[in-house]
Amino acid sequence: MWRALRGLRGGGRRWQHRSAIEVTNEPILEFKPGSPERAALQKALADLKGKTEAIPCVIGGEEVWTSTVRYQLSPFNHAHKVAKYCYADKELINKAINAALAARKEWDLKPVQDRAQIFLKAADMLSGPRRAEVLAKTMIGQGKTVIQAEIDAAAELIDFFRFNAKYALELEKSQPISVDISTNSMVYRGLEGFVAAVSPFNFTAIGGNLAGAPALMGNVVLWKPSDTALLSSYAVYKILLEAGLPPNVVQFVPADGPVFGDTITSSEHFCGLNFTGSVPTFKRLWKQVSENLDRYRNFPRLAGECGGKNFHLVHSSADVASVVNGTLRSAFEYGGQKCSACSRLYAPDSLWPQIKEKLLEEHGKIKVGDPAQDFGTFFSAVIDDKSFARIKKWIEHAKKSSNLTILAGGGCDDSVGYFIEPCIVESKDPQDPIMKEEIFGPVLTVYVYPEKRYKEVLELIDTTTPYGLTGAVFAQEKRIIDEARNLLRNAAGNFYINDKSTGAVVAQQPFGGSRISGTNDKPGGPHYILRWTSPQAIKETHVPLGDWRYAYMQ
Repeated sequence: MWRALRGLRGGGRRWQHRSAIEVTNEPILEFKPGSPERAALQKALADLKGKTEAIPCVIGGEEVWTSTVRYQLSPFNHAHKVAKYCYADKELINKAINAALAARKEWDLKPVQDRAQIFLKAADMLSGPRRAEVLAKTMIGQGKTVIQAEIDAAAELIDFFRFNAKYALELEKSQPISVDISTNSMVYRGLEGFVAAVSPFNFTAIGGNLAGAPALMGNVVLWKPSDTALLSSYAVYKILLEAGLPPNVVQFVPADGPVFGDTITSSEHFCGLNFTGSVPTFKRLWKQVSENLDRYRNFPRLAGECGGKNFHLVHSSADVASVVNGTLRSAFEYGGQKCSACSRLYAPDSLWPQIKEKLLEEHGKIKVGDPAQDFGTFFSAVIDDKSFARIKKWIEHAKKSSNLTILAGGGCDDSVGYFIEPCIVESKDPQDPIMKEEIFGPVLTVYVYPEKRYKEVLELIDTTTPYGLTGAVFAQEKRIIDEARNLLRNAAGNFYINDKSTGAVVAQQPFGGSRISGTNDKPGGPHYILRWTSPQAIKETHVPLGDWRYAYMQ
């Protein structure tokens, strides 16, 4: 929902210089039985049943196929190949770089009002006629439930496009002061070169934003989508093109990770990386950039979000129902495959019996299954065989360790899909690896602490892991909340009070963390787009300089 606040130019939706827009967060649809959105989604899901979409590389506006063919499988039914795609090789990636660079100057000079209009139109398409398609492809391809797809591929992506457009237009209005004899202005240029966007599987919206935000700010982009999110990523890419994005502004480049990384970081024109993924991959790319610094024309901008080992801290004054329900959602929605998912719970011994009883009772009601066939499913299979094997190893570790006890769940079955039951583990040792390392799956570990040692637990939480993404404190006493905020100031980039550690909303809770969780550039907030612009300050003097000498010299 957007509207121009000032006059339109010509016959289309165009703004006068420095116009402003009003946007609000996209409403989240409920998909109740009998609702039009449910009917549209069920039709879109039926259309995808048994289908395999052919997804090419798109380089220089042309569809290109290579001999390195791959398939994206549906996580909950790995017999279903949802997409056939191919990897770009080094030569093709370099061709994409050249095609992008050829379009850079014209795109950068296009008024920000015109660039913003493209993303606002794409948001309208996602909100209306293309909503069901993108949701269905996210559900089938990435194993999301109805609501998880809705809050991601619809609401969040729409919000990214609309609010980034709003922020870009507002940024242009942010100008320096002028004086009587001279006018000062700021031009927000795109970066000189190309930006590489490397997106993850777990949020369709992140892919659209990683490629879209730099493009909005006048940059040209090489987008490498995740192999396990090709279906939805390509749908988003096509929507951007249909909304008016020129073909060469964003190149769609599925590729082997190391080949893509080696090629982009070897180019003298590499000027930025917009990344969401694992710590080892981001570190590898950062090292490659540092080794190649002498060949670059600019110091590249590196933005990365790398996950976390997120906590829920429960104080003895906490509301038990909020703790249990918030933790179940945070730990197990989308199978724990969110960067922000809670994977460690710290509970006081005084409340633990109540929390445990309710946690296990509610755990028994969770349904894991096929989200396309059964809308009562809470979460589905994990993304692929590699993820399944990794998470299974952690559950086996819990079974073997004398410090760990599995309280519920943990069953694994990959015969039809990559299914893992939600697993709750209790640890006697707060330093066990399961409390320290990211799992990225439906595994929650609880450490029960003596209530009197609450302050020590604050320090324990802050120092247990090298991550610093999200965290939550559950307490009713203001003094306790204030103390937690101060002592855990650096433990989380997104900190929640009496709420779960997941569910950041664009423009409400800009997202990101520091430490090894990333560079904390806060996508979803007004400052994020500054990462993708190189401002130029311009002074124009209106009074001739009549003498080179200063007054004191007379």
